[in-house]
Order: sequence, then C-alpha cells, then structure tokens
Amino acid sequence: MIISNYCRTVDRQGRTVGAHLSGGVVMRRYIIKRILLMFLLLLGMSFIVFASLYIAPGDPAAMVAGPSATEADIEVVRASLGLDKPFLVQYFIYLKKLLTLNLGTSYTTRQPILDEILVRLPNTLNLACASIILAVLVGVPCGIITALKKDKLTDNILTTGSLVGISIPNFLLGTLLMYIFAVKLGWLPTGGMTHYFWTPIGFREAILPAIALSTGTVASFTRIGRSAMLDVLQSDYIRTAKSKGLKKKTIIFVHALRNALIPLVTQFGTSFGGLLGGAIITEQVFVINGVGTYLITAINNRNYPVVQSTVLVIATIFIIINLIVDILYCVIDPRISYE
Repeated sequence: MIISNYCRTVDRQGRTVGAHLSGGVVMRRYIIKRILLMFLLLLGMSFIVFASLYIAPGDPAAMVAGPSATEADIEVVRASLGLDKPFLVQYFIYLKKLLTLNLGTSYTTRQPILDEILVRLPNTLNLACASIILAVLVGVPCGIITALKKDKLTDNILTTGSLVGISIPNFLLGTLLMYIFAVKLGWLPTGGMTHYFWTPIGFREAILPAIALSTGTVASFTRIGRSAMLDVLQSDYIRTAKSKGLKKKTIIFVHALRNALIPLVTQFGTSFGGLLGGAIITEQVFVINGVGTYLITAINNRNYPVVQSTVLVIATIFIIINLIVDILYCVIDPRISYE
C-alpha cells in the first residue's frame, strides 16, 4: 500500500508540493532513526534510574545480609554484590550485562531477574490489553455519539461522566468495585488474574480490574474522539458529501471517522503506556502477580537490580508501541510525510 507509493510533502491545503524517494526507502530510514533514538532513550533512562537508586536511602547489602548480620558480614555481602565499587564502574558493569540481555540477579531470591519478569509479564500485559480493548470499545463510540449529539442531553451526560472518569483514582474505583460486586453481591472474584481475558474464567477475573484501570482511558478517548469528530464534521468535504445526498451513516463511518482516527491512534499509544504504569497500583488492589507487584516488592526490599530492569522493560514496551503508532499514521493518512 503506502510502501509502494511515493512519499509526498503536502501543504495545508492537501496539495502535493514535491515528491522524491520511494515511500519504502523513506519509511525504512524513519524506522531506523526511531530505533536508534529508542536505544538512546533507554540508555538515558537506565542512567537516571541507576543514579536515583544509587543515591536513595537504605543499604541493599544490609537488607540481603539480614537483621542479625554483623558489620563484617554486611561488607562481605556488599563486595559480593559489587556495591563497593565506584558509581560509574557499577553502571558500566550493568550496561555490559544489558548488552547480553543479562538483567542481573535478584538480591532477595538469587534468581535471574529476566526469568522472574518473564513469568509475571504476561499477567501485566493481559490486564493492560483487556483494559485498552475495553477503553476503545467504550470510549471511541462515546466520543462519536457526543459529537453527533453536540450540546444535547446525551452529550452533557457523557462529557460530565468523562470528567468524573478522569478524576477518580483507579485504586479507589477498584476498591469500590471489589466491595460491591465481589464482597457484597458475590458476582465476581475478589482478585487474581490467572487466565487470559478471552477465556471464560479469565473474562470474569478481568472484568473488575480492567474497568478500574481503563476508566480514565475511556474518558480520554471520549473527550479526544469528540473533539476530533467535531473538527472533521465541520470540514468542507463533509459538507460536500451532505450536499450530494449521501447517507448519514456513509458520511460518518466512511468519510469522517477515518480522518478522526489520527488523534485517537495517538491516544492509543500513549494510553497503553499509561495502562502499564497504572497496572502497578491495580495489581496491588486485585492481588495480581504481575510486573507491577514485582516492582513494588523490589522497591520495598531495596532490590535495585529488579527495579532497574523492571522499569527498563516497561519503558521498552512503551517506546515500541509508540513506534508502531507513528508508522500507522502513514497508513491512516498517506499525506503524512516522514521526511
């Protein structure tokens, strides 16, 4: 499709003002640049996280050695963990391990961190995917409806609801949902996600945490979808389509919706990263054995390698998703140039 076309530079009126290099070449160059930028971002993030934990209060060697350890025992543990080396030496040792996908060893369990993350990551992705699907299925139609019912009762109700959804913390909403539907009514389990959300058991397990996590995202999709749809509906080509006598459904779903998708796709990439971060709290509320729970436990135990590696894994997923979203722009709107 777009790969075989010529990449064009388009002015504000949509006129082609220049064409050179095939779209495939430009796309490949753009992807390579973004991948290189991704590694630079991860390098900077690794340094910031490493430095933050280095100056944080608390002694991980004392935590590992235990409460009954003597000062000599703590020094032995510190040397075995490499914590007696200068800051930059520790950091470069950490980077060297990262190049071989060696995320290090957990201070508390003495197990490879990568193995422990891979066990928990599917649970976090399961929750995040269920939440983003729910957000899209509810938020996008609500955004379209509010735009079509502008300044009417439906618009006012959904707009007010979106403000409430953005404002309420997901941990508070999760606790309320659990109390009502799990404790009082007994309709749904109180916590845990041990099955994928598309299975019958997993669907019941995912309902409450997915609603709690996705409410703010639903509200964001509603607000952005409404704004984007209103802008498109006021465009000249929409008025032309109406003057030709096209059906209202055709105008909305064929002509208007595609052009309103770009801000929604942008919101999708940003929201998924936000859901990964929000899952840290939601997993605590619903007792889900995911990366978020793993990270909170590591912070409490001063388990620095686990904290560093978990943050980098989440950041990598977030950056990759945003790269995919940027590439999708060109598929949705061929006028977008990557030059």
